[in-house]
Amino acid sequence: MIPAEEGDGGMAAVKSGTLYVVATPIGNLSDLSARAKEVLTAVSAICAEDTRHTKTLLQAFGIDKPLIALHEHNEGDIAWKLVERLKTGDSLALVSDAGTPLVSDPGYRLVREVRAAGFAVSPVPGACAAIAALSVAGIPSDRFCFEGFLPAKSSARRERLQNLAREARTLVFYESSHRIDESLVDLVAIFGTDREAVIARELTKLFETVLGDTLGSLLEKVQADENQRKGEFVIVVRGCEDDTSVALAEGQRLYAKLVEHMKPSQAAKLAAELSGAPRKSLYGGKAS
Repeated sequence: MIPAEEGDGGMAAVKSGTLYVVATPIGNLSDLSARAKEVLTAVSAICAEDTRHTKTLLQAFGIDKPLIALHEHNEGDIAWKLVERLKTGDSLALVSDAGTPLVSDPGYRLVREVRAAGFAVSPVPGACAAIAALSVAGIPSDRFCFEGFLPAKSSARRERLQNLAREARTLVFYESSHRIDESLVDLVAIFGTDREAVIARELTKLFETVLGDTLGSLLEKVQADENQRKGEFVIVVRGCEDDTSVALAEGQRLYAKLVEHMKPSQAAKLAAELSGAPRKSLYGGKAS
């Protein structure tokens, strides 16, 4: 066990044979905690999603430690090797490119292997984009469902969203600049134009923005402003609150499919009959 450092309440910075899951900043370097710095300085080696990215972060804090690449393509093959290192008494840290590891990032298989082998896994909490966005969204946060990144293809994305249309909990999604427009189109098509949502962009960074409105209005804002299509996004969507919202979501989904094969007025009438949603509310439900 490495001797305790001053100010840590008498606990050692790290313990031998332990994997530390360390959260790193999502933008602002000042968000790296004092404990995270201590752990990253004290461990035997650091497992990183992108060693080049992590090396830059460590250099900013004067930390020089061996780095081990651990990503989705090699995690299954390397996990047992890292367990062997823990058996020798090494301590290891796991970091992702930004935020909390395992939250839409690699690490699940490693943590599972380490725990199965009987070794301790200890969290070093810190930044998480999903929680940061939820904390400023002003949308109910007592119960929420984190969905990570939606599928890349629209058909699969709409299918996933349809399965969530009746979800009462607040929904949290990650999205990239490449698909923010397309994902908003599909969210409007499945959830309807009037569902409340917040788009948190570039959190803790220089060009941070947090936009709150209905999904329909947010789509218009993003399509009208190129800057709102740049960066990294968290989308927070209010859950389905009542039967009317459920009917509207289902009506929007049906309309989007039917309007491809018949006149909008006919599609709206049929979708309204099948879903129970008001016919007038379904116009404009088709993704553009």
